[in-house]
Amino acid sequence: MRGSEPIDFSYYKEDIPLARRYLFTSESVTEGHPDKICDQISDTILDALLTQDPTSRVAAEVVVNTGLVLITGEITSKAQVNFVKLARQKIEEIGYIGSDNSQISGFTANSCAVLVALDEQSPDIAQGVNTAQEQREESSEEALDAIGAGDQGLMFGFACNETPEYMPLPISLAHRIARRLALVRKTGQLPYLRPDGKTQVTVLYEDGKPIGIDTILVSTQHAASIDGLRDEVEVQQRIKSDLWDKVVQPIFSDISVKPTGETRFLVNPTGKFVVGGPQGDSGLTGRKIIVDTYGGYSRHGGGAFSGKDPTKVDRSAAYVSRYVAKNIVAAGLAERCEVQLSYAIGVARPVSVFIETFGTGKVDDDVLLELVKQHFELRPAGILQSFNLRNLPGERSGRFYQDIAAYGHFGRTDLDLPWEKTDKVEVLKLALA
Repeated sequence: MRGSEPIDFSYYKEDIPLARRYLFTSESVTEGHPDKICDQISDTILDALLTQDPTSRVAAEVVVNTGLVLITGEITSKAQVNFVKLARQKIEEIGYIGSDNSQISGFTANSCAVLVALDEQSPDIAQGVNTAQEQREESSEEALDAIGAGDQGLMFGFACNETPEYMPLPISLAHRIARRLALVRKTGQLPYLRPDGKTQVTVLYEDGKPIGIDTILVSTQHAASIDGLRDEVEVQQRIKSDLWDKVVQPIFSDISVKPTGETRFLVNPTGKFVVGGPQGDSGLTGRKIIVDTYGGYSRHGGGAFSGKDPTKVDRSAAYVSRYVAKNIVAAGLAERCEVQLSYAIGVARPVSVFIETFGTGKVDDDVLLELVKQHFELRPAGILQSFNLRNLPGERSGRFYQDIAAYGHFGRTDLDLPWEKTDKVEVLKLALA
């Protein structure tokens, strides 16, 4: 592993011009990161409300800081839930317990104050979706056309063939490392780890394809001492060795591009990371949207996901955009595909649909565009019905959205997500036969 010296490209193929190579970096955060705490509480609230009342309108925002949780936003629902209890339960599940752990202080499930300041959704916004057709849950063409988008906006979906889950390699690896950090903490393999953490992976590309792992960065909250070690240098050396063996190496089992002796591995570059979570930094719902999507590899529409019920196209249309792109790539029609949808409030059909395959398409992008319009449901009411987005929390024991609020909304092989299915592959192939 390299140290912290400047990047040297000479260890790669020297007969290939440097201009054809580039580095790309993506990051992820653990579930204990302050912003991700907020996302998870917001989506826990959403799950609880939709479980009792699938027609709930939810825009739940959360702020955390030392000793404080603020729940705000707009909610219209027949459901009766205890917001304070939900927040404390989620914080405890994440790992901010504090009862027998003096290293976690300043923010724990039982000691933080939880404030609630909620309003109902604006009737001027709601009227774009509130229709008689919606209440009857009709699926006729007329009914689906009558139910408009809950707001204006533009959304992007993306897929590529760099990984088994059709995600860009940098964000895929960053998420894998972040999930693994939480796993070894919760199972006791590395009991000195604490909930807060960030990961970052830099991948070397050549002619648009990943060929090497340049840098892996892990910043993880930890106990002040480990097995009696108190010297800062010794503690960090122990953490670095444990993370390489128990966190980094296992996540490359099904990835062909692996770290080598030339890969730079950085751990807690400032020297220590003891004070973390909301005690170390404030958090806010929706502040990790690039982590939620494609790690910057693809464009992002700008709208956050967490805390929003699925009538908000920021969420539902981003999911169907990913579904479209993934099926195109899985069908072998392109190596990379980006889909953009845009909507106007109160209008059902997209204002625009855009397909880009970056020169990797097996057919013209215009042909793919027509296939998408013919074979994918892009109206908001149709997306809700196709993916069953309102009823999934109730059907899955009261938790669905909170489980995707950390470690990404796409490429999740650990969850059964309707927008990750590739059930349109044969349809697309037959249409081109």
